[in-house]
Amino acid sequence: MSTGRRIRWDHVSTVVSAAILLGAELIGAGLAAGWAVAALFNAGWVTELIFEVAFGLLATYGIYRFIMKAKSVEPFVEG
Repeated sequence: MSTGRRIRWDHVSTVVSAAILLGAELIGAGLAAGWAVAALFNAGWVTELIFEVAFGLLATYGIYRFIMKAKSVEPFVEG
């Protein structure tokens, strides 16, 4: 009773590998931006954490959007 759908592991591994690379850079840049903005305003450590969380969440959303767009270009299943 197979539906004929097959997972394209080459596409999955390509998208996951690119997402890991992009994710590391986006998260790092988001945390660094939060630290830099807090230092620019001479804010305390709580405000620094708030900025870092905000930019980290923005980076996480960017990773999510990248994966969704990459799935449309490199479909994970065929059939």
